[in-house]
Amino acid sequence: MIIETQSGKRGIFVKKSVVEEKLISKKKPFFPISKALMHFLKKYDRWMESSICYEDLLRFSGSVIVYDKNDSDTLWVRVYYSDPDREEIDYHLKTIYTQLYSDGGDSSLPDLNIDSIDYCTFGNSKPFRIKIRNILNDNFTYFYVKKTDASRVYGLEFEHILSPYNLNYMVNHDTLIEEHIAGIPGDVFIKDYLPECSAAEKAQIAKEYVKFNERCMIRLLGDMRAYNYVVIPIHDFDHVIYKIRAIDFDQQCFEGKLSVYRPQFFKENYPLMIVIKDKLNHDSIVQYKIEERSIVSRRLINSGNRIDFLVNIMKNDPLTIPENLENLKKEIFVFTKDDAFTKSKSMGELMQAAFDYMRRNYQNVSLGDLL
Repeated sequence: MIIETQSGKRGIFVKKSVVEEKLISKKKPFFPISKALMHFLKKYDRWMESSICYEDLLRFSGSVIVYDKNDSDTLWVRVYYSDPDREEIDYHLKTIYTQLYSDGGDSSLPDLNIDSIDYCTFGNSKPFRIKIRNILNDNFTYFYVKKTDASRVYGLEFEHILSPYNLNYMVNHDTLIEEHIAGIPGDVFIKDYLPECSAAEKAQIAKEYVKFNERCMIRLLGDMRAYNYVVIPIHDFDHVIYKIRAIDFDQQCFEGKLSVYRPQFFKENYPLMIVIKDKLNHDSIVQYKIEERSIVSRRLINSGNRIDFLVNIMKNDPLTIPENLENLKKEIFVFTKDDAFTKSKSMGELMQAAFDYMRRNYQNVSLGDLL
């Protein structure tokens, strides 16, 4: 399959293969939480003390496959525990829910029920998905229990600070709790919903995807294949608008190829690239890129000390392998011609260089495709 991507300098479409080269070839390792990062998480009320951890949920005694409404395998399995284990697990999961969404008190625990615990057999993080229901009114929601990974924590925090969306999560040395992000999975949207969208809706989706692509690239969030983000329809007066939001933050600042941080280069997103080609001209794409750069730059400036505190900690955390860092900073330098990137000795220093570059140059539209 060949994907066509827009050149920011020349205003023409350049064909680039997305099949011959595999963008992600190795499984990313998990990185531990450092003392400095733990201090940051405690300061901003992200740290939790819990008597149940990810490893506890792995001790299930049985499972069944979860199918979707079309009887297709979802790659999730519903797990079961012995009665004594399930009683204890349910109690602690309900406690975690109150910490994540409320004041952490136990007054509402009798009104909560754990309807299901599902385990994902696909992907790197292998999360548990918890469905919790209020028995008084049958309202329910989900949250996820995952193994702690420092790079994912940085990804979650960057999403919270730099994206249009707040993000709720808690973490300790063993376990990461993430809130559920509602929306239509990108692969499902592309297959089932995109063909039915009107011309005006497709133009609006193209705009949002350009901005999403830019946002991921700026903060080095990788692997945004179609199943790693959701499309959120919002009814506004007499029409529907669409927002695009990342839901997987596993590939934050690990890979050494710049193309991994640009969703446009994944073949799963090819139909959206066709929509962009059909609905947006060069000037519109440049306009939306500038808008997103400007918004992210303002968020950087308005974040106060929080983003600087986080990046300074990140500078000393190992989040990738040396060859990935060396290759990535060379590729970024090709676009920016900024020596700060080539001098970076860690992914944290690379992010510092990127954010400094954004603050200085976000209104300059002649610097290429990167920022």
